[in-house]
Amino acid sequence: MKSISVLIAAGAAILFTTGAQALDKLGYPARELLVTSTDVLGQPLVFPTGTVKITSAIITIQPGGAGQLHRHDVPMYAYILQGEITVDYGPHGTKVYRQGEAIMEAEHVPHKGMNTGDEAASLLVVYMGVDGIANATPVK
Repeated sequence: MKSISVLIAAGAAILFTTGAQALDKLGYPARELLVTSTDVLGQPLVFPTGTVKITSAIITIQPGGAGQLHRHDVPMYAYILQGEITVDYGPHGTKVYRQGEAIMEAEHVPHKGMNTGDEAASLLVVYMGVDGIANATPVK
């Protein structure tokens, strides 16, 4: 019974604190990387409905390398592990993301990432999707 009381107390502590503070109170020292309800273009994040499918990956782009034009129909979090990446959002402009930055990528907006730096760029990406919706869709 004591362990249930501890769990209830821990759950209550989480409800009344947010982010890194909640983790610190549970004994996990933390530094918040990103707290947002919008993507990099300022659009509200919208989660699709369905059976949840979380996918994580590390993407590496060599200097001068680029991906193809695509869009995300599910929320995508990215943390730049190394180097820098430039993303062209077409009429929404171009943004540069550097090592140590965390972002929520644009949803439903065609864009293309490229490495304009002089070292490999690596980023951890986490797609918060659902079965039946692609994490990234090529745009022609």
